[in-house]
Amino acid sequence: MHILGKFLGTFFGLLLGGPLGAIFGLFLGHQFDKARRQYQGSPFSSVGGHGGASQEERQEEFFRAAFSVMGHVAKAKGKVTKEEIRLATIMMDRMNLNDAQQRSAQEAFREGKESDFPLEEVLEQVMRSTGGRRDLIQFFLELQISAAFADGELHPSERDILHKIARGLEFSAAQLEQRLRMQEAAFRFQRHANSGQESYQDNRQGGGFNQAYNANHLSDAYHVLGVDETADAKTVKRAYRKLMNEHHPDKLMAKGLPPEMMTVAKEKSQEIQQAYELIKKAKGF
Repeated sequence: MHILGKFLGTFFGLLLGGPLGAIFGLFLGHQFDKARRQYQGSPFSSVGGHGGASQEERQEEFFRAAFSVMGHVAKAKGKVTKEEIRLATIMMDRMNLNDAQQRSAQEAFREGKESDFPLEEVLEQVMRSTGGRRDLIQFFLELQISAAFADGELHPSERDILHKIARGLEFSAAQLEQRLRMQEAAFRFQRHANSGQESYQDNRQGGGFNQAYNANHLSDAYHVLGVDETADAKTVKRAYRKLMNEHHPDKLMAKGLPPEMMTVAKEKSQEIQQAYELIKKAKGF
């Protein structure tokens, strides 16, 4: 991992400025390490492991890393069951993978299940292959969260692994917990939609959204957008625009998202759109 800058910054900061100097030196060292990693991952870099990698090669690295880490998350509960394998297959089906791509994904998934799987090295590879682009890194994290929630629940050991993954991708614990709440709401939101029930009802007697189903569905819509149910129209719209900007499939594709994952990105943007439209309809925004 990139810790040289942190080490040197802390050492010289402590030497020259005592404890306060050490803290300041640690901060400067962290910024140096972050910049060095992003530079090494940049397509314009002539040094570092991925300086000469093509766009296709970086996309392939991202793709394989995603499925290998999914395998690692699945193994977190102990033995990988047929259910976890089935859920991984569903994820592959969502991406419309051809036979060769499925074999590559399955091989990467199996690698992630190995006891000596080098998680930290793979996460560093993700940071390099994305060039530090935050929206791509966030998409990678959300893939892992989505896979962990695929069976409708999150095991404590899966949560622990997700926190480790988040740290490796430079997300705070609070940021991960926020994403977990959003994904849990998204799971319920889509489950309601896929059940064939209407996401809202037009009550001709003026009592719209008075049933428990509609109230819960609306509550989930707010949490899909990551806002409180008391949020006003301006706050909801701001959250919606931010999420759409982060998850826009074309923007993600332009920044290096593997084309195989475009379907997942489209589904996420549609989910965000549906949640926003439901809130607008319910509240008359």
